[in-house]
Amino acid sequence: MVLDRKPRRWACGSVFVLLASGLAGCGGGDGGATTLTYYIADAAQQDVATRCAAESGGAYAFNIQRLPNNAAGGREQLLRRLAAEDRSLDIVSVDPPFMAEFANAGFLRPFTPAEREEFSAGVLDGPLLQSTFRDTLWSAPLYGNTQLLWYRKSVLAEAGIDPSAGPVTWDQLIEGAGRAGVTVAAQGRRNESLMVWVNALVASAGGSILQPGSENVPADQVRGGLNSEAGAQAARIMHDLAVSPAAPAGFSTAGEEDSRAAFQAADGGFMVNWPYVWAAFDSAIAEGSLPAGFKDDVGWAAYPRVDAGTESASPSGGLGLSISAFSGRQDLAVQAIRCLASAQSQTEFMKTAGNPAALASVFDDPGIREMFPMADEIRTGLDAATPRPVSPYYGDVTGSIQTAFHPPGSLSPQTTPQEANDLLEDVLSNKRLI
Repeated sequence: MVLDRKPRRWACGSVFVLLASGLAGCGGGDGGATTLTYYIADAAQQDVATRCAAESGGAYAFNIQRLPNNAAGGREQLLRRLAAEDRSLDIVSVDPPFMAEFANAGFLRPFTPAEREEFSAGVLDGPLLQSTFRDTLWSAPLYGNTQLLWYRKSVLAEAGIDPSAGPVTWDQLIEGAGRAGVTVAAQGRRNESLMVWVNALVASAGGSILQPGSENVPADQVRGGLNSEAGAQAARIMHDLAVSPAAPAGFSTAGEEDSRAAFQAADGGFMVNWPYVWAAFDSAIAEGSLPAGFKDDVGWAAYPRVDAGTESASPSGGLGLSISAFSGRQDLAVQAIRCLASAQSQTEFMKTAGNPAALASVFDDPGIREMFPMADEIRTGLDAATPRPVSPYYGDVTGSIQTAFHPPGSLSPQTTPQEANDLLEDVLSNKRLI
């Protein structure tokens, strides 16, 4: 995208100022020397900010700004403000795939080695890897996310699948679901959810979308890793599911919520999705769209494998807290992040928003284990998760992958890997547009 480097003006009504005293208002300028402008991506972040501001004893207050609900919208808004060197930004919530892009552009303040040690302590590998670029920590992990395999217990016998007996492969799911007359729900829509799936499949097959070292070279020197056996396996599995009887209706336009709807349907059998679905089942039961005992029939297991003998590389998601390079309150922002990303805050956030913590210790909290009986599987998945490419050119990378791997039913293990790799490298070299 072409960045608009002109500073933007924002209406007073779009700002909610959260003071340590609990008063809300709308004042001029940036709120003063101790008011930190905090861009949040989730309403639950505001609740944690309220407590942190109060506990600071007046050391800092928050001017809360809400980002758009989708990742692309949040990226664009932050890019425009940061590219304009807007000094009113202090703490920003960064979707991990875009962190390297912001850091490479000089928009973020790097955490010092001492701060890196502090904010990395006890963090699971998936969230930590996606917060680090060129051996520097640019985001303090606030929460992580990973996908699990969800299944209806009542279909397992007919499908001939037993997740409790050992790992489950994609081939077993597709074949077993077809035998049982049920569906395997995944995200086939051409958006970021498709990139998540492709990356997980390629990584689970032992490959990578970009070759090692790609984060340290100019865009036109980046080389893709898709023209490989791992790329062929990803294309084959996506194609086989898309054209099989196990594919839900509208598979090529399905996102996370469409997948959940397919899983909840009468012929639902299996699904890969984020842990938020567990609480979403409760909401559906409360509104009467699901029977009261629905969750009794739901089980979960590790993300499916590509090869039975190789552990899966589950998807990695989440959110990090970064500091604007143009903030005049950077030290104060570090102080605030100590509270915002603390174990207490991550526990509260997981309980209220349902987003998995980045800290391993949170999963031992009794309240968390009661709310998330699959807590151990989530923690294990987060530790084994493989982030999407940590690249300053991520916008072009994901755009190329979404184009080359859609629709899933058109993919070929013989031709798609080379075509996808060529498209990726051509886009990065400005030889083609997407």
